[in-house]
Amino acid sequence: MDVDGLKEVAPHYIALAILVVLVLTTVEAVVGELGFWPELAIVLGIAVAYRPLVVRLGVAPSGWQ
Repeated sequence: MDVDGLKEVAPHYIALAILVVLVLTTVEAVVGELGFWPELAIVLGIAVAYRPLVVRLGVAPSGWQ
């Protein structure tokens, strides 16, 4: 197991989880209660967009570049 690699990507997965919670909380505060499928679409959209955005910003771990 690559412990150094895990230590390098762990902050990004934590940031991704926090980002998902913040976005869902904000959307529910503005729009109101969402159903399962819209929430899933938001989560998947964030998850798919996170890695390319982090790479483009130049803060991605070395394994993602």
